[in-house]
Amino acid sequence: MARVTVEDCVQRVPNRFELVMLASQRARAIAAGAPLSLDRDNDKNPVVALREIADLTISLDVLKNDLIRGLQKLPEADEPEEEVVELMAGEAAWARPVDGCDDLDALSDDEADEDGDEPLDAEADGLGADGPDDTFA
Repeated sequence: MARVTVEDCVQRVPNRFELVMLASQRARAIAAGAPLSLDRDNDKNPVVALREIADLTISLDVLKNDLIRGLQKLPEADEPEEEVVELMAGEAAWARPVDGCDDLDALSDDEADEDGDEPLDAEADGLGADGPDDTFA
């Protein structure tokens, strides 16, 4: 019975790949509880979906839009609200350079060490160029 239904559907949707995509989308919608536009007649969801497409009891455009919406990975972006735009306008005031330095990368090692931190030194930790110090072994 499904073969006859597919042959009827190809007249409505000539591309078989698109037909499979639309029918599977409709079958998923039926499984999720969408109302049927035909009697089930003891058929499974994919066969009912194909029969609906063949008889044009559902809109193919609506089905295509549902399919596209279901396959989208990113939601459609909305326009930013005016409050967000106003907050972004004030961003320049708090994003100024620290302590008058125009470029944070321009800090030298001496200026970076003025906060009291000592630089890491392998020999100060008991690790020489040859490896760990064996005096405590």
